[in-house]
Amino acid sequence: MDFKKSATEVLEKIGGKENLISAAHCATRLRLVVSNEKTIKKEDIEEIDGVKGVFIAQGQLQIIFGTGTVNKVYDEFIKVADVQETSKEDMKKEAIKKGNPLQRAIKTLGDVFVPIIPAIVAGGLIMGIMEALNFMNSNDIININTESYLYTIINLLSNSAFTFLQILIGFSAVKTFGGNGYLGAVLGMFLIHPSMQNAYTVATEGYTTTYSIFGLYDIPLVGYQGHVIPIIIASLILATIEKKLHKIVPEIVDLFVTPLVSLIVTAIVTYTFVGPVFIWLENGILYFVQWLITIPFGIGSFLMGGIYSTTVVAGIHHMYTVIDLGQIAEYGMTYWLPIASAANVAQGGACLAVACKTKNAKIKSMAFPSALSSMLGITEPAIFGVNIRFIKPFVCASIGGACGALVASLMHLGAKATGVTGLFGILLHLHAPLQYLIVMVVAIGVSFALTWFFGYSDEKCLNKR
Repeated sequence: MDFKKSATEVLEKIGGKENLISAAHCATRLRLVVSNEKTIKKEDIEEIDGVKGVFIAQGQLQIIFGTGTVNKVYDEFIKVADVQETSKEDMKKEAIKKGNPLQRAIKTLGDVFVPIIPAIVAGGLIMGIMEALNFMNSNDIININTESYLYTIINLLSNSAFTFLQILIGFSAVKTFGGNGYLGAVLGMFLIHPSMQNAYTVATEGYTTTYSIFGLYDIPLVGYQGHVIPIIIASLILATIEKKLHKIVPEIVDLFVTPLVSLIVTAIVTYTFVGPVFIWLENGILYFVQWLITIPFGIGSFLMGGIYSTTVVAGIHHMYTVIDLGQIAEYGMTYWLPIASAANVAQGGACLAVACKTKNAKIKSMAFPSALSSMLGITEPAIFGVNIRFIKPFVCASIGGACGALVASLMHLGAKATGVTGLFGILLHLHAPLQYLIVMVVAIGVSFALTWFFGYSDEKCLNKR
């Protein structure tokens, strides 16, 4: 592959240097922010050597080259474009300017959760492994000393990210909003302080300590374990106050005054006013989602499984982390994760059908690894590189995801942790592994069959391009 040639062709197809605002890259994609998106020749970019997919999301033109290749293309691109290397943070700022208020809000939510996803994924996987060991131990398949040092350490580690989730979110959120992340961590610690009554004990013990606020209403001294939205709103308040104080407080006392006032004001406002309101709102969202996915005959889950991949295309799927975490706190498991898993592997099934059916060497070489990636929960290469490129495979995959989600709902399938979808998601469903495999088979099978018979042919799809 001629990396310089590919980089030069990309620059030409986006409208040249004059249309380029900034450039950066991640592990697999070249990320560009341009002045005028109408000048982008998307279909021509897809034909450039090495390109595995092209899409516009979150204010960025994202061109998939793959691990390793993207680094070499990027090095050549900044040379031919004669631009300075752009940090991801600077690119985010440029991209945010281009979105509408809703897109900005969803993008910000993604920026909060994406950095902590590895911690959630690791915790979820460890919980799955521990559950597998406990299952085998209880059925005399293996003999494990559950009081041993090693078992105790790993068991404690498995739920640490979920137990102290508010600290992780507080750090990430305040940093995202432009404040000091460590103040956000302190705010998260405050909301789950052990001196407060643990929120999980309220159902059995009732409120143990309550304070009257101006004689108007009572505030129970209860922690915010299991609640996600309040800490995000509190972090926004904290970051806003901190940034304003930095501008007006004299530099000589700024180090002491700003953190002190920011934390005290935010803690009082959050616990007295903001927290109760957003707990009510969060519970309302959770109850609505739970009602939706438990509509009789699995109708609600069918609909959500069908549109899930469309929300990935729109870039709003990061908000589902809030639902997952909230459901785990409220119900002990998330019923949303199986829906996401069904939708993800369905995209893989459709992509696999394209890979098996096409005679085009470039599409085949791109579709096979993209299908495997989707089966493991990473859907972007399959969606943007293959399925949505030819439209019908994406529709077939959405139907397959809907069918898988329907089956999951009918079997009342839920995951005991979050963070992992696709085939590895079985580690979070070891209480019902057969049911999970059935969901996967249905989602993959339906999407593969529909794509094979109705969704793709070289003659129709390639001749249109």
